[in-house]
Amino acid sequence: MRKRPLGRSGLSIAPLVLGGNVFGWTADEPTSFAILDRFVELGFDLVDTANVYSRWVPGHDGGESERVIGNWLAKGGKRERVLIATKVGMGSDETKGLRRAQIEENVEASLKRLKTDRIDLYQTHADDPATPVEETLEALARLVKSGKVRAIGASQYTPQRLRESLAASARLGLPRYETLQPEYNLYDRATFERDYQGFALEHGLTVIPFFGLAKGFLSGKYRSLADIEGRPRAAGLKKYFEGDRGTKILAALDEVAQRTGATPAQVSIAWIMAQPSIAGPIVSATSVAQLDEIGRAATLRLDAAALATLDRASR
Repeated sequence: MRKRPLGRSGLSIAPLVLGGNVFGWTADEPTSFAILDRFVELGFDLVDTANVYSRWVPGHDGGESERVIGNWLAKGGKRERVLIATKVGMGSDETKGLRRAQIEENVEASLKRLKTDRIDLYQTHADDPATPVEETLEALARLVKSGKVRAIGASQYTPQRLRESLAASARLGLPRYETLQPEYNLYDRATFERDYQGFALEHGLTVIPFFGLAKGFLSGKYRSLADIEGRPRAAGLKKYFEGDRGTKILAALDEVAQRTGATPAQVSIAWIMAQPSIAGPIVSATSVAQLDEIGRAATLRLDAAALATLDRASR
């Protein structure tokens, strides 16, 4: 697989990113280990998590995903074969915010849970409007200088704050955000394409979007509201059944999947990979079989007719 650069950081990745949000939640530790092992076997290399995963689960305090990944890394032999991305700035009073002291405290906690001496890509999970971008970037710069962080990225920033951040980095000679992590998929595409895509291309930022399968909707396994009853993400899936746009997108996915001998999930991910500025979409898997299916998207090439079919249905 041809690797894609992470901005101007000098780092590059295979075009699929493993989301760690399910580790320690809907995937227990042995299952998570098997998924991580298979991810590396398939030739992929960037694992994305956050210090708050999976705080939303009753009884969890956040950091569960990082602990699972850290235990996997501690088994030995895999650290040099993967890049680890995690995030800071979202969650409880202890983890929310991007002031210098908060970043310094939280990076140490993440490093301890991950059982590593460095984070390859450290991302600001959500903007902190109360903190000047200069303070955040200066704190991140100290981490880069110390070797604890190799590159930095941003997630869920407004276009204006992202512009301010890049301008501050240039003005002060600080490391700049090299990646952007927004929501982007065939269904949820308008905001990114309107507000961020051109900016990312202009400034050489690469994008590692989350919810590439729209919480599972674009895999084709949910065809009606009845299909999502009792699911952990049922509340977030309901919007895809409002009106007929979701149905039209699924029909287009079915058509292209049949034509290419692929699955709707593979087509959905391949479509993202074909878009400009994308380094690799983030996908989560709760089984090795699920990862194997999604992983085949990396070798699926969609021709102009297939891309046009998907574009018409999802605009």
